[in-house]
Amino acid sequence: MSEMPRLAVVGHTNAGKTSLLRTLTRDAGFGEVSERPATTRHVEAVELMADGEAVLQLFDTPGMEDALGLADLFDELAGDGKPDGPELVERFLASPQAQGRFEQEAKVLRQMRASDAGLYVIDARDPVLAKFREELAILARCARPLLPVLNFVATPGHRELEWREMLARLGLHAVVAFDSVAPAIDGERRLFTALGTLIEAHRQTLTRLTESRAAEALARFEAGRRMIAELLVDVAALRITLTDEALARATLDQLRAQVRARERSLVLSLLELYGFDRDQGPDEALPELAGRWDDDLFSAEALRDAGLRVGTGAAAGAAAGMGIDLVTGGLTLGAAAALGAIAGGLWQTVSHYGERLGGKLRGFRQLTVDDAIVRLLALRGQRLLEALERRGHAAIERVRLPPADESSWREGSLPAALAEARIHPGWSAIGSRFEPDAERSAAIAELSDAVHVARPTTME
Repeated sequence: MSEMPRLAVVGHTNAGKTSLLRTLTRDAGFGEVSERPATTRHVEAVELMADGEAVLQLFDTPGMEDALGLADLFDELAGDGKPDGPELVERFLASPQAQGRFEQEAKVLRQMRASDAGLYVIDARDPVLAKFREELAILARCARPLLPVLNFVATPGHRELEWREMLARLGLHAVVAFDSVAPAIDGERRLFTALGTLIEAHRQTLTRLTESRAAEALARFEAGRRMIAELLVDVAALRITLTDEALARATLDQLRAQVRARERSLVLSLLELYGFDRDQGPDEALPELAGRWDDDLFSAEALRDAGLRVGTGAAAGAAAGMGIDLVTGGLTLGAAAALGAIAGGLWQTVSHYGERLGGKLRGFRQLTVDDAIVRLLALRGQRLLEALERRGHAAIERVRLPPADESSWREGSLPAALAEARIHPGWSAIGSRFEPDAERSAAIAELSDAVHVARPTTME
C-alpha cells in the first residue's frame, strides 16, 4: 500500500459521490453535481489536509451504469477456470469491452485496484435493487476493503434500514450514514474511524486527520460566535449625534442603513468562514429598525424605559447627576439597587461622561439602536451560524434558517458586556469615533459565550 492512504469513491450513477467529496473537502465548486446521469466521466483526485500537510487522497470516479451486463461479461471471461477476483478484474481491464461498452466501469475498477480502500456511496432514497448487489459483488473482486456510505439520510422517505439489511446479508456490517447536504457534526469522525478499522496500516493517519478536522471545526465555530459578538457590540455602542431637528428623519435612516449593512457584513463573513458562496446566504430581510431617542436621559420616564423604577423625580435627578446616563444601555436594576450603587460610590463619575453630558446640556440628541433590535440581531446571527453548522457543501439551495428557539435573548437582561458597550461609543466599528481597546476585546470575548447555537448531532 502507498504511504498516503488512497480512497476510491465509487458507486452507482447519481448516488452522490461528487456531493460527498464536496462536503469532505469543504469545496462547493469541486466537480460537477447534476441530476443528469453519468455527470462524472473521468477520475478526479483531491487531497485532505491535516495541519497543513496532505494526508489522504480521494478519487472521484464515474458512476457504474450497467453492473448486470458487466456481471454477464465476467462470467464469460471466467470460462471453465476459476480465476480469483483480482485476476478476473485484470482480464476484464485487458479486454476490448473495457475500452467500449464498459469504459466507465473500467475506470472505476482500475482506480479501486490502485487504491487502499473504497467508499461505496449509496443514495439511501433509492430502492434496493439487484443491480446494486451486482455492483458490490464486482467491486469485491478488486480485493480492497469497501465501506458503504449511506448518503441523503436526512431526506424524508429514505430507505436506510432496508439498505443496512441488504448490506448485512452481503457481509458488509461496517456501514456509515453521512448526509452530504446536512452532515451530522460527528459524521466525519465516524467515517474516518470506520475506515481506520478497515485499513489498519493507516489508522494513525486517519486518527490524525479526524482530530485535525475536529479542531478546525471547533475553531471555525468559535470564530463564528465571535463574529456575532462583534456585531452586537458594534450595534449596541453605535451613537449618532443630532444637532439639527430638520435632519431627524435622515439621521434615523442613516442609523438603520448602518445596522443593515453591518448585519449584511456579518452574513458574508460567516459564509466565507464556512466556505460558501455569498449568493447562498439567507433571503430574509431585517425588519424595520425601531430607533430610540434619548431626549431626556435624566428623566424618570427615561429611567423607567431602561428598566429602572425610580419613585420620585428627586431620586431620578440625583442618579442623573452622578452620570447614570449609562442606564440607557438597557440595564434592569431596581431603584434600590441604583441608589445603593450611588451611595456606595460604584457609579463612575460625571467626568467619565463629560462629552455626552455636555452635549445634552447644549441641546444635542443622540440616536441609538433599541435593545429589541440588538436581541433580534443576536437571534438571527445564532440561527445563521446553526444553519451553516448543519450545511454540507453539496447543498445548492440558499441557506434556510432553522426555526427560532426560545433563546435567553428573548427575555431577561442583556449581557453585561452590551450594557458596557452602550457607554463606549468608541467601541463601535461602524461609528464615527472607533477606538478599539483591550476592554472592547474583553467584552467581545465575554459576549461570545452568550451566543448559544445548537450544533447538529449524530443521525445514528
